[in-house]
Amino acid sequence: MCTNIVYEWLKALKLPQYAESFVDNGYDDLEVCKQIGDPDLDAIGVLAPVHRRRILEAVRRLREQDGTHGDSRGHTTAPRSRELVSYPKLKLKIMIRDKLVRDGIHLSKPPYSRKVPMAGILEYLMNWPKSSQNR
Repeated sequence: MCTNIVYEWLKALKLPQYAESFVDNGYDDLEVCKQIGDPDLDAIGVLAPVHRRRILEAVRRLREQDGTHGDSRGHTTAPRSRELVSYPKLKLKIMIRDKLVRDGIHLSKPPYSRKVPMAGILEYLMNWPKSSQNR
């Protein structure tokens, strides 16, 4: 596993064994980790109560560093003065591409793509009632 900020954060918490599971579940950045609550820890596989408390306390400290707060379910809510986060188009494209690669999704390969040209799809849809009657 390559070293990243989440691995270093978990290592500082003495919980590096969860690093791969965090990344596999999309928690590959501390900004994303600020969103972690109990349901997220279930999905990540952090079951030990001591580990859960340690992580949730660290998440609380991360939120305090930038002024975000947790709601009653343990999820992050931004202060009213902060609106949606916007990313530059290129950064967003890179983030999406990297996430697809990590998840093993190849949009250029089936089932995400079809070899049928668009005109073929339109022709099929235009004749759809006729083609469904032939079955």
